[in-house]
Amino acid sequence: MGLNLKDWLARCPLVAILRGIKPEEAEAIGDALLAADIPVLEVPLNSPDPIESIRRLAKRFGDRALVGAGTVTNPGDCARIAAAGGRLIVTPHADPAVVRAAKAQQMICVPGFFTPGEAFSLLAAGADGLKLFPAEAASPAVLKAMLAVLPKGTPVLPVGGMDTTTIPAWRAAGAAGFGIGSAIYKPGDDAAAVAAKAAALRAA
Repeated sequence: MGLNLKDWLARCPLVAILRGIKPEEAEAIGDALLAADIPVLEVPLNSPDPIESIRRLAKRFGDRALVGAGTVTNPGDCARIAAAGGRLIVTPHADPAVVRAAKAQQMICVPGFFTPGEAFSLLAAGADGLKLFPAEAASPAVLKAMLAVLPKGTPVLPVGGMDTTTIPAWRAAGAAGFGIGSAIYKPGDDAAAVAAKAAALRAA
Protein backbone atom coordinates (compact mmCIF):
# COMPACT_ATOMS: atom_id res chain seq x y z
CA MET A 1 0.00 0.00 0.00
CA GLY A 2 1.29 3.46 -0.85
CA LEU A 3 2.19 6.27 1.47
CA ASN A 4 -1.09 8.12 1.07
CA LEU A 5 -3.02 9.06 4.19
CA LYS A 6 -6.34 9.15 2.34
CA ASP A 7 -5.89 5.56 1.12
CA TRP A 8 -5.34 4.34 4.68
CA LEU A 9 -8.33 6.30 6.02
CA ALA A 10 -10.51 4.95 3.20
CA ARG A 11 -9.68 1.45 4.44
CA CYS A 12 -10.49 2.38 8.02
CA PRO A 13 -10.96 5.88 9.48
CA LEU A 14 -9.69 4.85 12.93
CA VAL A 15 -6.14 5.50 14.16
CA ALA A 16 -5.27 3.32 17.16
CA ILE A 17 -3.31 5.37 19.71
CA LEU A 18 -1.37 2.83 21.79
CA ARG A 19 -0.34 5.08 24.66
CA GLY A 20 1.58 3.18 27.33
CA ILE A 21 2.13 0.03 25.27
CA LYS A 22 5.25 -2.02 26.07
CA PRO A 23 7.38 -3.58 23.31
CA GLU A 24 6.61 -7.12 24.48
CA GLU A 25 2.85 -6.47 24.09
CA ALA A 26 3.05 -4.65 20.77
CA GLU A 27 2.79 -7.57 18.35
CA ALA A 28 -0.19 -9.26 20.04
CA ILE A 29 -2.09 -5.96 20.23
CA GLY A 30 -1.15 -5.22 16.61
CA ASP A 31 -2.46 -8.64 15.55
CA ALA A 32 -5.81 -7.93 17.24
CA LEU A 33 -6.10 -4.53 15.54
CA LEU A 34 -5.12 -5.82 12.09
CA ALA A 35 -7.64 -8.65 12.49
CA ALA A 36 -10.29 -5.97 13.08
CA ASP A 37 -8.97 -4.18 9.95
CA ILE A 38 -7.60 -1.20 11.88
CA PRO A 39 -4.20 -0.83 10.17
CA VAL A 40 -3.04 2.62 11.36
CA LEU A 41 -1.06 2.22 14.60
CA GLU A 42 0.38 5.14 16.54
CA VAL A 43 2.80 4.63 19.46
CA PRO A 44 3.07 7.86 21.50
CA LEU A 45 6.66 8.72 22.41
CA ASN A 46 5.67 9.00 26.09
CA SER A 47 5.14 5.20 26.16
CA PRO A 48 7.77 2.81 27.58
CA ASP A 49 10.52 2.28 24.95
CA PRO A 50 8.36 3.57 22.06
CA ILE A 51 11.02 3.24 19.35
CA GLU A 52 11.35 -0.48 20.08
CA SER A 53 7.56 -0.94 19.95
CA ILE A 54 7.48 0.86 16.60
CA ARG A 55 10.35 -1.31 15.32
CA ARG A 56 8.54 -4.53 16.28
CA LEU A 57 5.21 -3.41 14.79
CA ALA A 58 6.82 -2.21 11.55
CA LYS A 59 8.82 -5.42 11.19
CA ARG A 60 5.85 -7.70 11.82
CA PHE A 61 3.22 -5.89 9.79
CA GLY A 62 5.35 -4.29 7.09
CA ASP A 63 3.20 -2.76 4.37
CA ARG A 64 -0.04 -4.15 5.83
CA ALA A 65 -0.06 -1.43 8.47
CA LEU A 66 0.87 2.24 8.73
CA VAL A 67 2.98 2.33 11.88
CA GLY A 68 4.37 5.46 13.46
CA ALA A 69 4.74 7.72 16.45
CA GLY A 70 2.53 10.15 18.29
CA THR A 71 3.30 12.93 20.76
CA VAL A 72 6.28 13.91 18.59
CA THR A 73 7.49 17.35 19.69
CA ASN A 74 11.13 17.35 18.55
CA PRO A 75 11.94 17.50 14.81
CA GLY A 76 15.07 15.41 15.50
CA ASP A 77 12.95 12.43 16.55
CA CYS A 78 11.62 11.96 13.01
CA ALA A 79 14.85 10.38 11.74
CA ARG A 80 14.98 7.92 14.69
CA ILE A 81 11.37 6.91 14.10
CA ALA A 82 11.97 6.46 10.36
CA ALA A 83 15.05 4.33 11.08
CA ALA A 84 12.87 2.03 13.21
CA GLY A 85 10.46 1.58 10.29
CA GLY A 86 7.90 4.19 11.31
CA ARG A 87 6.12 5.97 8.47
CA LEU A 88 3.70 8.21 10.39
CA ILE A 89 4.36 11.24 12.60
CA VAL A 90 1.58 12.72 14.76
CA THR A 91 2.13 15.77 16.97
CA PRO A 92 0.06 17.23 19.80
CA HIS A 93 0.86 20.78 18.68
CA ALA A 94 1.23 23.03 15.66
CA ASP A 95 4.95 23.00 14.80
CA PRO A 96 5.80 23.37 11.10
CA ALA A 97 9.42 22.33 11.87
CA VAL A 98 8.29 18.82 12.85
CA VAL A 99 6.18 18.62 9.68
CA ARG A 100 9.17 19.57 7.51
CA ALA A 101 11.41 17.04 9.31
CA ALA A 102 8.83 14.28 8.77
CA LYS A 103 8.40 15.12 5.08
CA ALA A 104 12.21 15.15 4.67
CA GLN A 105 12.07 11.48 5.77
CA GLN A 106 9.20 10.78 3.29
CA MET A 107 6.80 10.13 6.17
CA ILE A 108 3.10 10.91 6.52
CA CYS A 109 2.61 13.76 8.98
CA VAL A 110 -0.60 14.63 10.85
CA PRO A 111 0.15 17.52 13.21
CA GLY A 112 -2.15 18.85 15.91
CA PHE A 113 -4.00 22.15 15.49
CA PHE A 114 -6.83 24.09 17.08
CA THR A 115 -7.20 27.30 15.05
CA PRO A 116 -7.46 28.15 11.34
CA GLY A 117 -4.13 30.01 11.52
CA GLU A 118 -2.38 26.90 12.81
CA ALA A 119 -4.09 24.74 10.20
CA PHE A 120 -2.94 26.85 7.26
CA SER A 121 0.66 27.12 8.51
CA LEU A 122 0.87 23.33 8.94
CA LEU A 123 -0.57 22.66 5.48
CA ALA A 124 1.94 25.13 4.01
CA ALA A 125 4.73 23.11 5.68
CA GLY A 126 3.47 19.94 3.93
CA ALA A 127 1.12 18.28 6.42
CA ASP A 128 -0.83 15.32 4.93
CA GLY A 129 -3.76 15.82 7.28
CA LEU A 130 -4.60 17.64 10.50
CA LYS A 131 -5.40 16.43 14.01
CA LEU A 132 -8.04 18.57 15.74
CA PHE A 133 -6.85 18.44 19.35
CA PRO A 134 -8.16 18.47 21.99
CA ALA A 135 -11.46 17.71 20.28
CA GLU A 136 -13.30 17.78 23.63
CA ALA A 137 -12.75 21.57 23.62
CA ALA A 138 -14.23 21.92 20.12
CA SER A 139 -17.40 20.50 18.56
CA PRO A 140 -18.64 18.99 15.30
CA ALA A 141 -19.96 22.49 14.43
CA VAL A 142 -16.43 23.91 14.81
CA LEU A 143 -15.07 21.18 12.52
CA LYS A 144 -17.72 21.93 9.90
CA ALA A 145 -16.77 25.63 9.95
CA MET A 146 -13.06 24.79 9.64
CA LEU A 147 -13.68 22.48 6.68
CA ALA A 148 -15.52 25.29 4.91
CA VAL A 149 -12.33 27.37 4.77
CA LEU A 150 -9.59 24.71 4.55
CA PRO A 151 -8.46 23.47 1.12
CA LYS A 152 -11.04 21.05 -0.24
CA GLY A 153 -10.24 17.47 0.68
CA THR A 154 -8.02 18.27 3.68
CA PRO A 155 -8.35 15.27 6.01
CA VAL A 156 -9.14 16.43 9.56
CA LEU A 157 -9.08 13.87 12.39
CA PRO A 158 -10.57 14.83 15.76
CA VAL A 159 -8.62 13.37 18.69
CA GLY A 160 -9.68 13.40 22.34
CA GLY A 161 -12.83 11.87 23.77
CA MET A 162 -13.52 9.79 20.66
CA ASP A 163 -15.58 6.66 21.33
CA THR A 164 -18.63 4.80 20.01
CA THR A 165 -20.98 7.54 21.31
CA THR A 166 -19.14 10.58 19.92
CA ILE A 167 -17.92 9.33 16.54
CA PRO A 168 -21.22 9.52 14.57
CA ALA A 169 -21.74 13.29 15.07
CA TRP A 170 -18.15 14.09 14.12
CA ARG A 171 -18.39 11.81 11.10
CA ALA A 172 -21.53 13.65 9.99
CA ALA A 173 -19.67 16.96 10.30
CA GLY A 174 -16.99 15.77 7.87
CA ALA A 175 -14.25 14.16 9.97
CA ALA A 176 -11.98 12.07 7.73
CA GLY A 177 -10.89 9.87 10.61
CA PHE A 178 -10.46 9.63 14.35
CA GLY A 179 -7.59 9.13 16.75
CA ILE A 180 -8.77 6.62 19.34
CA GLY A 181 -6.91 6.36 22.63
CA SER A 182 -8.29 4.67 25.75
CA ALA A 183 -11.48 3.63 23.91
CA ILE A 184 -9.32 1.13 21.96
CA TYR A 185 -6.30 0.48 24.17
CA LYS A 186 -5.19 1.34 27.66
CA PRO A 187 -2.22 -0.13 29.53
CA GLY A 188 -3.12 -3.55 30.84
CA ASP A 189 -5.57 -4.40 28.04
CA ASP A 190 -4.87 -7.78 26.46
CA ALA A 191 -5.41 -8.65 22.81
CA ALA A 192 -8.92 -10.00 23.44
CA ALA A 193 -10.02 -6.77 25.16
CA VAL A 194 -8.60 -4.70 22.31
CA ALA A 195 -10.32 -6.92 19.71
CA ALA A 196 -13.71 -6.43 21.42
CA LYS A 197 -13.28 -2.65 21.63
CA ALA A 198 -12.07 -2.51 18.02
CA ALA A 199 -15.15 -4.34 16.78
CA ALA A 200 -17.49 -1.92 18.59
CA LEU A 201 -15.63 1.10 17.22
CA ARG A 202 -15.70 -0.25 13.67
CA ALA A 203 -19.47 -0.64 13.98
CA ALA A 204 -19.80 2.99 15.13
